[in-house]
Parts: sequence; structure tokens; C-alpha cells
Amino acid sequence: MHIKTNDTVIVLSGRDKGKQGKVLSVDPEGRKAIVEGVNIAKRHKKPRKEGEPGGIITMETPIYFSKLMRVCPKCDKPTKPAYDFEDDGKKFRVCKKCGVKI
Repeated sequence: MHIKTNDTVIVLSGRDKGKQGKVLSVDPEGRKAIVEGVNIAKRHKKPRKEGEPGGIITMETPIYFSKLMRVCPKCDKPTKPAYDFEDDGKKFRVCKKCGVKI
């Protein structure tokens, strides 16, 4: 998985192409992520209980990983991260463009 929660990503295709946002949640099994301010949908909600408001609600819907790419915090360019290992064997992500540890 090259995208994790709290990463900044850019949308590569679709109606929101070029938009950037922060990843709010990730579904690794479905290969989807919910990104802040991207892939907005409107749902008509009916009040279920007495006193509960109904109306049109806007919400972010999941978008496939293949349409997203991580943005490097240092060089501010979209990049698919490379992986490297520390001396103690811990795995970490590296920007392919500028070589900085993400």
C-alpha cells in the first residue's frame, strides 16, 4: 500500500483531477481511500426519529488508490514512494524525486 492515513495526495484522473487533499481513512481490502474535499457526493437523508433533521448532506466517498498519488512534503511533487531499510531492519518510505525520508 503506497497510501496511508494523513498522507497528502493528488487525484490523477476523474472529475476531481488535479485536486489535492489529506487522506482521512483507508480501506486496504477494497483498495480505496477517503480524501478530504475530493469525490464529493450528495445524499438525501430522511429524518428517522422525531426532531432529527433531514435534508441534503454532502460527504466524501471512497476513491480507488490507482487514481491517487502521494505528494512529497519537501519537493511538493507527486511521487510513488520507494522503500528502504534502516540499520535495525525497520522499513521506511523515500521520495523517488528528491530522496527524502517520508
